[in-house]
Amino acid sequence: MKYFPISSNVAFLQIKQTEVMGIKPYLFVFYIHVCTSIFTLLAGFTQFNQNILKQYSSIHRWIGKLYVFVVLFLASPSGFFIGLFANGGFFSKISFVILSILWFYFTLKGFLLIKKSNIKSHKAFMMRSFALAFSAITLRLWKVIIVYLFHPAPMDVYQIIAWLGWIPNLLVIEYCIFKQKNK
Repeated sequence: MKYFPISSNVAFLQIKQTEVMGIKPYLFVFYIHVCTSIFTLLAGFTQFNQNILKQYSSIHRWIGKLYVFVVLFLASPSGFFIGLFANGGFFSKISFVILSILWFYFTLKGFLLIKKSNIKSHKAFMMRSFALAFSAITLRLWKVIIVYLFHPAPMDVYQIIAWLGWIPNLLVIEYCIFKQKNK
């Protein structure tokens, strides 16, 4: 909520003034990413609810289609763009770019699989997609933990959390998928 009303000099944007002032679309794309990513988190929490899946399958389909549209056309491409300008240097940028590409791919693959009625594989890919969406939360949790425990330099924090924000999420989901396959 810190970002509303829209401002170019608030919270995270305070350390991104070079980009805000020097790259015309940066602020617009940043806000697209923030607003649409919030939706993906909220939508994802409903998509894996067994009651909604069984009792309200039309709601699941409607929210799912909206999630796919938002990720493929707004959240992931905007994440890719702002990832190109990530704090922490080359390795942070690479992490956020890979994250956005994988998020796009997993979401697209999950959508294409449900079109072929492959529910099991669809679920696995959408779990992967949501694990990457959830990186918005885990990144911030890791930041708090690392700063509290180790007090590293700010740019060192970005280099670490850029990877910790999503790789553990994906590993946990892969383990869950593996366990489901072997039931």
